[in-house]
Amino acid sequence: MSGLSPAVLVALAVIGLVGGVGISAVGPGGVLPTIGLFALTPLAPAAVAGTAIATNIGAGVAGTVAFAASGQLRDRATRRTAVLLAVAAVVGTPPGVLANTHVSKKLFGVLLGVFAVVVAVLVWQRGRREAAAGAARAARGRHPSAGVVLAVGVGVGLVSGLLGLGGPMLSVPLLLALGVELLAALAAAQVQSVVIATVGTIGYAVHGSVEWPLVALIGLPVLVGVVVGWRIAQALPTATLRTVLVVVLLLLAPYLALR
Repeated sequence: MSGLSPAVLVALAVIGLVGGVGISAVGPGGVLPTIGLFALTPLAPAAVAGTAIATNIGAGVAGTVAFAASGQLRDRATRRTAVLLAVAAVVGTPPGVLANTHVSKKLFGVLLGVFAVVVAVLVWQRGRREAAAGAARAARGRHPSAGVVLAVGVGVGLVSGLLGLGGPMLSVPLLLALGVELLAALAAAQVQSVVIATVGTIGYAVHGSVEWPLVALIGLPVLVGVVVGWRIAQALPTATLRTVLVVVLLLLAPYLALR
């Protein structure tokens, strides 16, 4: 953390906390630590991705335990989706890590900005469906076929490994779009996140691209945020948090792409 001002360190810790809330409350909050590291530090893309993805190991474990405790992972269909996503992540994450070595800092920012917009649109569209037709209740118990889940898992692993993202950032919006109920999608995505984060961290650590002090600085607040977000997901409507996340992602996207 040498060379980073106290203000930047505090900002990264706060970003970790907010990101953790987003991970377990709506899914895509895991992009925020990656954005924070890219925007506030001089780290190379590999170090940004490696450090960010390492913060998701503890978050994924905490999220998995939380959603198991609240019952979502006791459902057979949800467990099946979670296992398929996790297995697919083993295949998809390593190529993403390898591809990162060929990405310049400018291209990394462009890709991050593009995916911020894609995720914002997916979250916004799902919010409109829920508001218009109560889709969360109507879709309860619906899970896509094994082939579709595996394809989603491989794709999410690839992108997550490339950009250092938490798996729930993409897997939750995609599962929702395929008809999975919100809490079930969140629960399955936490299991996948453990695999993505572990495999990705090993891949980046082998090349010395993980800044462990920053992992601790961001990862501990992420853990706290995951617990808070899980409480929110269980007890409160997530429409407001979802709207805030969409606005933040859309505002940040041009900055990331043009930085």
